[in-house]
Amino acid sequence: MTPEWTKASNVYEVNIRQYTPQGNFAGFMQHLPRLKNMGVDILWLMPIFPIGIRNRKGTLGSPYSIKDYKDVNPDFGTKDDFKKLVNEIHKLGMHVILDWVANHTAWDNPWINENPDRYYRDENGNILAPNDDWTDVAHLNYNNPDTVAAMIDALKYWVKEFDIDGYRCDMAGLVPTWFWEKAHTEVNKIKDCFWLAEWEDPAIHAAFDATYSWELHNVLKQIVKKEKNVYDLDHNRSYELYKFQPENYRLTFTTNHDESAWNGTEYDRFGDGAVTLAALTYILPGIPLIYSGQESAFKQTQPLFEKIDIDWKDYPLADFYTKLNTLKRDNPALWNGTFGGSFSKIMTTNNWKAYVVARVKGKNKVLAFFNISDEPIDFYAENELLAGKYTDIMDGSEHKLSTREKLYMKPWEYKIFVAK
Repeated sequence: MTPEWTKASNVYEVNIRQYTPQGNFAGFMQHLPRLKNMGVDILWLMPIFPIGIRNRKGTLGSPYSIKDYKDVNPDFGTKDDFKKLVNEIHKLGMHVILDWVANHTAWDNPWINENPDRYYRDENGNILAPNDDWTDVAHLNYNNPDTVAAMIDALKYWVKEFDIDGYRCDMAGLVPTWFWEKAHTEVNKIKDCFWLAEWEDPAIHAAFDATYSWELHNVLKQIVKKEKNVYDLDHNRSYELYKFQPENYRLTFTTNHDESAWNGTEYDRFGDGAVTLAALTYILPGIPLIYSGQESAFKQTQPLFEKIDIDWKDYPLADFYTKLNTLKRDNPALWNGTFGGSFSKIMTTNNWKAYVVARVKGKNKVLAFFNISDEPIDFYAENELLAGKYTDIMDGSEHKLSTREKLYMKPWEYKIFVAK
């Protein structure tokens, strides 16, 4: 069962390497009070482990090429530094999950020489890479019980010794689901952890609390390109209801480390709609993700194999995210999974651009209006759920709506109302 402490949570992905000029735990720790004030709940740390040197890509290598599952990257600090970071996160009332790479290791991981049977090998005994592109990593073989035991032992280590709160599991579907079920069971004997899978398949929820909503992200990209429209958001909602169970958390996002590294920033992909679509990820059912730098509208890609410094400026979107995180925390209508409320699409004219939804749980109601286009629109919305008195969470203005309303919205405009 998904931990109850996640019911109103958001996830914030931390790229330690890029976060500060120091690129280490101590530098990131200075940001914790700011993130707490912004309403961040779950800090997902990208891999903190030593990075392989053999067959390394780029100057610094991929964080997903793991040289030792039970050590920390010396560029980030020491194990004591990491323990201090975890303790401070917990002291501030937040949680921390580690990025875990179970499908492959670096070529200079000690297992390569000491336990070669833990890997897939060809007929000549040569260890194999997972594919022709991932040349910096070696493919682990879960048909070997020793691989299973060693990986679970490493997963338990960070929970037992450092009190972390769960895992985000990289390319989780490339590893057998039965392994994740076993790992989940064994690790959760130590502590009630949160498990997030980078995968879309509903079947993997047998072992995970949350999965990536890649399909939603792809629909949003296609809407911006004018290859799809708001009707396709309805189709995506139908897909979610058909494929996934109500208790399954779905990670909603406009960017993450993969998108930033390979496909550009959210501004490259969504243009003037980037902030509007980020707001939408909080209103749709799911657990929303913020990536390092989004609160500062950082418009530079963050490469996986090199070092850059995020320009934090004056955090122009911190207030935006604070209001959304506060709304999600305080209003049960937006809580995650079965903890949250119902979702209703409000019928409108101009259905291909206007998107109006209501989330309701008991006396709690959130009403949201979106112009999902780069053109101004006029439209009517009609539904009994519209009626009531509301406060706009962004500017504090008060509104009284009837069951039928005529609206005008500027390009990419959005309004989020909370019932009084």
